[in-house]
Amino acid sequence: MPVKIRKLKSELGKAGFVWEPGKGSHTRWFYPDDRSIAVTLSGNDGKDAKPYQIKEVYDALKRVKERK
Repeated sequence: MPVKIRKLKSELGKAGFVWEPGKGSHTRWFYPDDRSIAVTLSGNDGKDAKPYQIKEVYDALKRVKERK
């Protein structure tokens, strides 16, 4: 079963990311201690995530983990 946008947002939130709204269905997620670690997600929560979105989220989570 494909990964949903909702799951990616949940994982970002659990890792300490904060979000701000964008245009339409876009949300920008950033890490408060280092705003250079950021991801922009587009699509409603129930939509399937695109492969590039999944990669961007897991790359950002990895960068946060390496900081600690």
